[in-house]
Amino acid sequence: MTIGVAILGGGIFAREEHKPAVEAAKDLTLKAVYSRSAKSAKTLEVDESKVDIYSDDSGAGKSLDDLLSRSDIGALIIALPIKNQPEYIRKALLAGKHVLSEKPVAENVQDAVELIKWYRSEIAPKGVTWGVAENVRYTNSFLHAAEAVKPKGRQLTFRCRMQTMVQGGKYFETSWRKVPTHQGGFLLDGGVHFTAALRLMLGKDNPLVSISAHSALLQEHLPPVDTVEAIAKSKKGAVGTISISFGTTAKGSEWTVAAENGFVSISRNKVTIDDKVDEIEDERTGVPPEVRAWGEALAAGKANEQQSPEEALADLELVEAMLRSGEQGGAPVKLQYQEL
Repeated sequence: MTIGVAILGGGIFAREEHKPAVEAAKDLTLKAVYSRSAKSAKTLEVDESKVDIYSDDSGAGKSLDDLLSRSDIGALIIALPIKNQPEYIRKALLAGKHVLSEKPVAENVQDAVELIKWYRSEIAPKGVTWGVAENVRYTNSFLHAAEAVKPKGRQLTFRCRMQTMVQGGKYFETSWRKVPTHQGGFLLDGGVHFTAALRLMLGKDNPLVSISAHSALLQEHLPPVDTVEAIAKSKKGAVGTISISFGTTAKGSEWTVAAENGFVSISRNKVTIDDKVDEIEDERTGVPPEVRAWGEALAAGKANEQQSPEEALADLELVEAMLRSGEQGGAPVKLQYQEL
């Protein structure tokens, strides 16, 4: 018996990643899609003889409340603009539906903490689960790199670097990204991927404890800031840098952890372990195994800890701390939510 799923959101990522991932997951069956307009919902290009369309303009019996009242739909994937997500997460959980919401967990740390506290006290005891999607945690290349770090001993230095020039395109020209209502703009939306990757490589026993950063807007079409350069320190004394820019002519990405017994570095799907380079094949963007793992956990009647909202809060806190430090001319910020 599979679990009926609805996708909330009519965006590109929902169509190109979530929909095929649900369709391929053995424990899940796509039953419905919802967006504010029927036109947007139909962009998911579902078979409407099997998958129902819901929207605010679809008439009687086709509203979000109607979708949430269906007993054959037990879980939702929510992929909406960042500022709108918490309202829909709360509504779905209160309706007794399991939720997998897209990152970031919320627009800011304060909202995230409040939402998580409410979920843990009011919803989780009822057996209804909430997970936050972060596909980096399901990419084989980063998982391989993280495992390779473990036997290297005491960590010394680390580096997270992602640099590119965003000229526009299907993911970048959406209105909520061009005129963001959330802090950091695209730096927040994309940045949580990169902080998640760094946290994965550092491991849970050596979380970051403090960070200092400078930020800038280098390209006018990427407000409010598109670049952050930071220095951070970990619990066990490792020091390193985080460099994220969507507005520079420099290109490339790299995550490196150097330890007493060697180093591990990853760039794209190439993992360098000292003098050895492994090319690791990822399963698309990591979304198929992510959704598959969510379905398996639901079928087993439990939550997937890799998808806990606390994990996503730790990713978000790093980005927000860099933004706050940048606004204060590089003032150090102590991190509160990295220990899991």
